[in-house]
Amino acid sequence: MRSILAVVLLLVPVCISAQEKEGKKGPMPPPKNLQILKGESGPELINTMRAFRTALGVQCTFCHVQGDFASDDNPMKGTARMMLTMAREINMKFPDGKRHVSCYTCHRGAEIPATEPPAAQ
Repeated sequence: MRSILAVVLLLVPVCISAQEKEGKKGPMPPPKNLQILKGESGPELINTMRAFRTALGVQCTFCHVQGDFASDDNPMKGTARMMLTMAREINMKFPDGKRHVSCYTCHRGAEIPATEPPAAQ
C-alpha cells in the first residue's frame, strides 16, 4: 500500500508539470488555406478533422503534409475537398436541412469505401 502511495505522490508533480506545459502553448494559430471549411477554426476545426480521421480510419498525414497542414502537395487533400463538396451538395438536396450524408456514410472507418456489400456466407 505504501509503495502505491509513493508512486502516486511521485507522479502527481509530473502530471501537473505536463498540464502546465500544455497551457503555455497559447492559442492555436489561425488555419491557412481553408477552401471548403471556411469559417471553422480552433476547437471546432480540430473536432471536424478528428471526425474525418475516424470516418476513414487514417492519420492526419493521409491528407496533410507532416508539419505543413496548409500545403496542397498531398493529392489526397484535393480528393478530400472533392468528397466534402459532394457530401455538402447531397445534404443540401434534403428539404429538412439536416445532415444525412457524412464521410462515415460510405467509408465506415476504411480508406476506400466499399461499393458493394460483403459476400453472403
